[in-house]
Amino acid sequence: MTRPLLICDCDEVLLYMLQPFADWLGEAHDVEFTIGSWDLARAMKRRGDGPPLTRADMSGFLGGFFPAQMHRQSLVPHARDALAAIAAQADVVILTNLEDQCRTHRIEQLAAFGIDHRVECNQGGKGDPVARLVAEHGDPVTVFVDDLPHHHASVAEHAPQVWRLHMVSEPQLAPGVPTAPEAHARIDDWRPAQDWVLARFAAGVPA
Repeated sequence: MTRPLLICDCDEVLLYMLQPFADWLGEAHDVEFTIGSWDLARAMKRRGDGPPLTRADMSGFLGGFFPAQMHRQSLVPHARDALAAIAAQADVVILTNLEDQCRTHRIEQLAAFGIDHRVECNQGGKGDPVARLVAEHGDPVTVFVDDLPHHHASVAEHAPQVWRLHMVSEPQLAPGVPTAPEAHARIDDWRPAQDWVLARFAAGVPA
């Protein structure tokens, strides 16, 4: 019998990323990062009288954080236990938007927190890789969890049968991120999210 499938993002869903990133930017680059939205151009500014940051600067900072500063990240409350409960009934894949060379670092990072599941890296929208994973697993009832609204739109387009749960675990960020219109639900806490995911699997029907 085909097991259900959970496809889950990592940063700001399983692990906190923005606060460690902000701390590192201040220490290493004298850059102020205000957590409040995913608009990096609004969130980042140099301290003092330096030139305005460019998009290339911002991309470079992310490249400097991953993988060298990943050790700064911490576990979102209840994420490990929720995944363990879900994994008792379903297959779990972590689909993370990192460069491919970071895959081993992400696997080791999650394992250190007691999360030991298949990890796949991706760049760009997640609709195509979600559709491929669903097909690979035999087209089971599937739930997708991510913090970024555009990934829910991508999955809705390419794998509309997949249940989509919008989750923003960082409490400083969550109020500034509107609920994804294409998500079936918005839950920012893993305890009720676990129940929601398991209820979709128990019902046994696609979205």
